[in-house]
Amino acid sequence: MRTLNDFPILGKWPAQHPDRLQLYSLPTPNGVKVSIMLEETGLPYEAHRVSFDTQDQLSPEFLSLNPNNKIPAILDPHGPGGQPLALFESGAILVYLADKTGQLMPQDPARRYETLQWLMFQMGGVGPMFGQLGFFHKFAGKAYEDKRPLGRYAAESERLLGVLNGHLKGRRWMMGDDYSIADIAIFPWVRNLIGFYEARDLVHYDQFTEVDRVLQAFVARPAVQRGLEIPRAA
Repeated sequence: MRTLNDFPILGKWPAQHPDRLQLYSLPTPNGVKVSIMLEETGLPYEAHRVSFDTQDQLSPEFLSLNPNNKIPAILDPHGPGGQPLALFESGAILVYLADKTGQLMPQDPARRYETLQWLMFQMGGVGPMFGQLGFFHKFAGKAYEDKRPLGRYAAESERLLGVLNGHLKGRRWMMGDDYSIADIAIFPWVRNLIGFYEARDLVHYDQFTEVDRVLQAFVARPAVQRGLEIPRAA
């Protein structure tokens, strides 16, 4: 049986509370999905900051946990069968934590798959498109003389917001009255798009009143407010 001592990542980020789930992350849209989920469920955890400034994500210790060198990743000392479980990819982690705690995922099989479809909508569409728009609008992409990439990602991001807006009409959350991992996956990206990426005008965000209504309800949740700040800077 594996123990925590079998995981090299603990050599770089020692566990002060080895009985708790270990989170390796940053407060990015993907990173805060997991910290918000942990705050919402009340599952005990210990957060470790993976600093991009010092390329922690490329260290052998972090790569031993996630060979794709992306945050977030977790190490749960109490995984399936009582053995430690290392897991990366934010969507997979959300599903795992929902199943582990029995929270924020419908128990009805059909509703479960409907929730997963919106999780995949974020993973395959919202995240990649909003992220590319952020690159071409705010970061190095600004230097590109060819504006077609920016236009392409702005148009697709606006289209995706339209899909969300239509779906949310008459619904409190993505799954109706039930707050779920679909909301936790999607709305950190919406917040980042109009906040950090400063793309509100570019995607004509103000027309998406349903999206903004749910975003405001999302960020008002105490667990969301806490999760958005984790892991904190040292």
